[in-house]
Amino acid sequence: MLFQAASFFLWASVFCSYTAAFTEEALDCCLSTSNVPIPRQIVASFSMQTAEGGCPIAATVFITKKGRALCAPPPTRNDWVSKTICKISPKEPGCLSAKKEKSQRRKRNGVKQ
Repeated sequence: MLFQAASFFLWASVFCSYTAAFTEEALDCCLSTSNVPIPRQIVASFSMQTAEGGCPIAATVFITKKGRALCAPPPTRNDWVSKTICKISPKEPGCLSAKKEKSQRRKRNGVKQ
């Protein structure tokens, strides 16, 4: 009887650990970023990766029109990243339309409109 109980608990623990191992989703994270600018015409979309979300670093993930994920630094660390984001998604916070940006430059330079 003792052997049957021990056998039952052994199989139960194996089954539970097997089930737990396959219920966790694997995260698809950028492990490093590249400072090489990505041509805007090949970018279809982007997402932001945060270090708090289970990934080791913060990054901007650009998805190309062919479906490849390219890892770039966060927009706060690289000017071309923020410009690319504004080009593909102009309504993102921090993005000004070209007209507003030009208008603000003129005001700073003292040029009347």
